[in-house]
Amino acid sequence: MLNKTAFNLTDISKIYPNGTRALQNINLTVNQGEFLTLVGPSGCGKSTILRLVANLEKPSTGYLNWPQNHENDLAFVFQEPALMPWATVFDNIYLPLKLTKVNPHQARLKCSSAIELVGLQGFESVYPRELSGGMKMRVSIARALVTEPNIMLMDEPFGALDDLTRTKLNSDLLHLWSQKNWTVIFVTHNISEAVFLSNRVIFMASAPGRILGDIKINAPYPRSQDFRTSRLCNEYCQEISHYFQKLVNFWTLDKKRTVREENPRTVRGGKRASSRPLPRLWPHWKPDTEKRRTSLFHLVSVARKNPEHGGT
Repeated sequence: MLNKTAFNLTDISKIYPNGTRALQNINLTVNQGEFLTLVGPSGCGKSTILRLVANLEKPSTGYLNWPQNHENDLAFVFQEPALMPWATVFDNIYLPLKLTKVNPHQARLKCSSAIELVGLQGFESVYPRELSGGMKMRVSIARALVTEPNIMLMDEPFGALDDLTRTKLNSDLLHLWSQKNWTVIFVTHNISEAVFLSNRVIFMASAPGRILGDIKINAPYPRSQDFRTSRLCNEYCQEISHYFQKLVNFWTLDKKRTVREENPRTVRGGKRASSRPLPRLWPHWKPDTEKRRTSLFHLVSVARKNPEHGGT
């Protein structure tokens, strides 16, 4: 399945009305059945790409190319669970089927199947306020599952969870991915999480958002927790970390360049000229005096003899 294209982003740029350039010249091919993760600093346009794929926003330039037989069969899992507080777990999961007017009997079967897949049996009648953060996210994933998507867009779904819960949900997500053969576009700031989940990691830079690296994770599935501490996983984490270091070095150089441009007293070599004030010689200068008194030598001599006017 990885040899078949799910969709292409070609020369995509996104500029908001206030002039912010969120994305610039994004070219990306996503294959069917692929688990692709976007990583990079905040503000590099990771979430913007998801919204463009979901057709929640339009690109300023470029286009998104779908195969001819494509249907709008994708689901979006946001950073927050976004559950209805007045509805039970079952009713929250049932909502998208209710809105699309699916047969009630079929809808209940789909909801029950999704609840079983995410491990929420016995919590069907529970309200969101009674659930932990991890369980709320399970409800959010189950709500996406019932629509039976081929493409799953996930915008930092585990970012607010503790490490133990996050680790468990990572493994559960991979299990669901292998069962459902989804195409997953996942966003995270966690390098270790990206390497553990993905068979491909895209590294992005900000201002404007652009792709710096495309790293293939050549490690077999299923992946156990031992893979997280393996040498291979560590090597991939280091490779992605090098991109972060390149960005830090670039930001440092750019900051120094900005300081030089803004400070006219900066000289070659990046060293700033002395900030000591020049001697205040003007009280001792008189235009009508003889020429020798206006010489630089005489002014410096006067300054040295009068420390209160800036001399030494």
